[in-house]
Amino acid sequence: MNIKRAIVIRVRVIFILVALAACAIPYKVAVVQLVEGDKWKAKAEQVNFQYRDVPATRGNIYAADGSLLATSLPFYQVAIDPTVVDEEDYKSGLDALAEQLANFYKDKTATAYKRMINDARSTKKQYLMINRKQINYQEMQAMRNWPIFKEGRIDGGVIFEKIERRYQPFTSLASRTLGTLNQDGVGSGIEYSFNTYLKGQSGKALFQRLSGGVWKPLFDEDDVKPLDGYDIQTTLDVNIQDVAETALRDQLKDREAAFGSVIVMEVATGHVKAISNLQKNAEGTGYVESYNYAVGDMGSVEPGSTFKLVSMLALLEENKVSPNDLIETGNGVHYFYRQPMYDAKIGGYGTITIRQAFEKSSNVGISKLVDMHFGSSPSKYLAYLDKVGLAQPLNLHS
Repeated sequence: MNIKRAIVIRVRVIFILVALAACAIPYKVAVVQLVEGDKWKAKAEQVNFQYRDVPATRGNIYAADGSLLATSLPFYQVAIDPTVVDEEDYKSGLDALAEQLANFYKDKTATAYKRMINDARSTKKQYLMINRKQINYQEMQAMRNWPIFKEGRIDGGVIFEKIERRYQPFTSLASRTLGTLNQDGVGSGIEYSFNTYLKGQSGKALFQRLSGGVWKPLFDEDDVKPLDGYDIQTTLDVNIQDVAETALRDQLKDREAAFGSVIVMEVATGHVKAISNLQKNAEGTGYVESYNYAVGDMGSVEPGSTFKLVSMLALLEENKVSPNDLIETGNGVHYFYRQPMYDAKIGGYGTITIRQAFEKSSNVGISKLVDMHFGSSPSKYLAYLDKVGLAQPLNLHS
């Protein structure tokens, strides 16, 4: 009897729990729909509708005479929302549109394009990429007159997605000076150094998230238009740049040099009219401009040959050294006040005579001698520079 009673109690408890769960489900549904409905609708809109950045048109880069050195050209990818097209317009225009698409892209037949658009419409697909091939502005303008597309974005569902591509009209001319910029904001040259000014200010536009993670732009009165970037006018002269690059390439080929650099400056103003940097390509068959030696190596402190000559004159005049004295150049690297100085020979020259240091143009050797003998009295060394006229303007522009 006790066992039977216990079983009945258990069954009743389970029944009550099931009944409570059955009541809780419609109760929770009612709470979500009636009480929390606004909250969940807002969250759904936040997920499916977002204000996203719209990139601004990048500024142009010009030469001194106004010649265009770099600009952004608009290209487009074509998509469509076939669900918004009026039934009558759709039926009357689809065959002609499919024919136009087939003739233009030449990758599918008109029947295939018609089937693709029909399938998207029947499944209520709101975003269909017609073709991933990018078209130019003139082609986009022509497409605006095609059947269905001519009804525009709202009634025709056509979407021209703008993609800007950087273009340099003079191709490789001054290409390293103009530079590049990738999607991560890393680059070189003017494009990178002046990116803050060139990129402009992005706008904001409302986008709807569709299946497959695609974001479709929508019209909204709160859209913020992007502000185009500033243009930059350089001091470069296209003709001088062309001459400088050609002359540098000819000299490098003639001497089979690894790399070379040219800077042409207008002395009267200090304006840089041309910068060219060329180095052998990986195959060693030609020269390319991939590193700006003219600017990138400005941080070096190695003295030029002129200063080595003046330094030797000063040392000998002061009877500080003899040509046959020895100087330790080590492995070709020496630090002067925490700044490294290098010799041209990898591994250095070791211990050599002062005569050899001058003959081999050892940066380390000559600089160590000047530091050793004039480091405590730099004014004496500067007096020799004055004496030979190196401290005076050359007045080359007069």
